[in-house]
Amino acid sequence: MKLGFACKYLDADIKQRFPFKSTTRTRFLSLTREEQIVLIENLARLNLTHLAGLLETLATQPEALRMMRIGSDLLPLYTVPEATPLYREFLPDLLPLFRRCGALARQHGIRLSFHPGQYSVLASDNPDVVQRAIEDVEYHALCAALMGYGKAFQDFKINIHMNGKGGFEGFRQAFGRLSPEARNMLTVENDEISCSLDDVLQAKALCPIVLDIHHHWVKENAFIQPDDARIALIKESWRGVRPVLHYSISQEGLIPTQGYPDQHSLGVAKTKLRAHSDFYFNPTLNDWALSFDAFDIMCEVKMKNLASERLYDYALATKVIDPSRAAR
Repeated sequence: MKLGFACKYLDADIKQRFPFKSTTRTRFLSLTREEQIVLIENLARLNLTHLAGLLETLATQPEALRMMRIGSDLLPLYTVPEATPLYREFLPDLLPLFRRCGALARQHGIRLSFHPGQYSVLASDNPDVVQRAIEDVEYHALCAALMGYGKAFQDFKINIHMNGKGGFEGFRQAFGRLSPEARNMLTVENDEISCSLDDVLQAKALCPIVLDIHHHWVKENAFIQPDDARIALIKESWRGVRPVLHYSISQEGLIPTQGYPDQHSLGVAKTKLRAHSDFYFNPTLNDWALSFDAFDIMCEVKMKNLASERLYDYALATKVIDPSRAAR
């Protein structure tokens, strides 16, 4: 089992190490063409250098902590129409940095992923929205491909939601328009508003299903268990690759510190329950998440790697993770 974190690596003082830098479209468009190139090339080079440094740091961590989600702003403004053609002029110069990042991850067994934003809706009923979503997914796939991924099924994960008025049929049609590399990498997860686990399981023949157990609880007020029949369907969708689930819990003060919370007795609106906590403060819920021992876990909490490291220590203490393989 690996325990991952999303995008930002925090030190003990809760300061971000290896931060990605970006810029605004407004600032970009205010510059001359030459200034635009200098700006986005320098930012992309800095971000790739920081990513390499982060991966080198993860390589020193126990195997169970070698998993991360890369921020989508790796190449700032790449999908902005005015910026895309400029990237073509210098992207080959960045290839050594991309290759270094991919080599570091593969050499040290670091599992990588992207998570395009909420506006990337392949299942939209608006053709323009679908087109932009395809372009966004392909941007993420390009970054992964430049690192040497996309050659085999799920050698890299690009995860999205299936929400959209087009439903599964809209998702299916948009999926068919993706490049082979993007189709190799795409996964889809359930959400807490529109697409339940049963909804996204319709896509299991197309791509792997990522189970978000917090989303499922918020939507259904139910704590799905590893022996649920749907878990077998999720595993099948990964075609032999180790599946991934997302684990988060509601914010501190909204749910108890022990036991399984019941929404009916909490008296808290679902909109508030959706927000993520800083750390995993409820051992009952930790035991529940860690009981999915066939899965790797992406930790979606505000304290990022600090929270995943605490969960790792808890897993060691409860012997969910073998202490003999740990090296802190």
